[in-house]
Amino acid sequence: MLAGIEEALTLMAPFPVEVEALDDGTQVTAKQVVMRITGRYGDFGLYETALLGILASSSGWATAAREIVEAARPVPVFSFGARHVHPAVASVMDRAALVGGAIGASSILGARQAGQVPSGTMPHALLLMAGDTVQASLAYDRTMPEGAPRVVLVDTFKDEAEEAIRVAEALNGRLDAIRLDTPRERGGVTPELVYEIRMRLAQKGYDHVGIFVSGGLTPEKIGPLKDAGATGFGVGSYIAAASPLDMTMDLKAIEHKAVAKRGRIPGLTPSPGLTVRQKGTSVD
Repeated sequence: MLAGIEEALTLMAPFPVEVEALDDGTQVTAKQVVMRITGRYGDFGLYETALLGILASSSGWATAAREIVEAARPVPVFSFGARHVHPAVASVMDRAALVGGAIGASSILGARQAGQVPSGTMPHALLLMAGDTVQASLAYDRTMPEGAPRVVLVDTFKDEAEEAIRVAEALNGRLDAIRLDTPRERGGVTPELVYEIRMRLAQKGYDHVGIFVSGGLTPEKIGPLKDAGATGFGVGSYIAAASPLDMTMDLKAIEHKAVAKRGRIPGLTPSPGLTVRQKGTSVD
């Protein structure tokens, strides 16, 4: 899945070149031309490495996000990958994940640059400082603005199913979802655990309470969790660790004469999906 086009266009905007490109979110294949720049090489050649890095990394993240989204469909996916990458690129990764189909992102800058409100839940630190899940959830409910989802972690102190019921009773209808982030040291979040909590909540009359799952999720793990009753996923490491898609930039014509390095076909490669995104003032 292609991503990074809008950022690449922003980089090229000050220069007198014509840029043709596909749209962010386009499914691409090997050796497909995703961008064509026409102009004096001296005006844009310095930025070849930056352009390739923007497109390669963003497309890798978007592709991984789409794999997760397809596995989870129709359950929503949120990008929780900011903690897995350098903060200088966290917002770029989150924007790419949104291109890939995630409906929300945890980094403030990434979400806002995409025109969204950042998405997240309470941290384990809040529960540990409060010393009790119910007390932490009540404080969270008092503090958060109206309209903000009440999503409470239930894996910190006691059995997750027991904590889920305690919180649902304490918030008295205001609980939107519980979050399961059980660590690997305790076996992680399993489909059996999700199903048990789903059933126990239903037996107590809390069918409306969702079950949000995070922690080491992959496409293979998501299907069984969805079938067990998960209603939302927060995915970080799988998206953040995605390999960049291999990108290359080639000179294919000089003064309208076809050229190419050895092993490549001289001349412009046909790519019907390209559209002019920036008209240059000098393209000869």
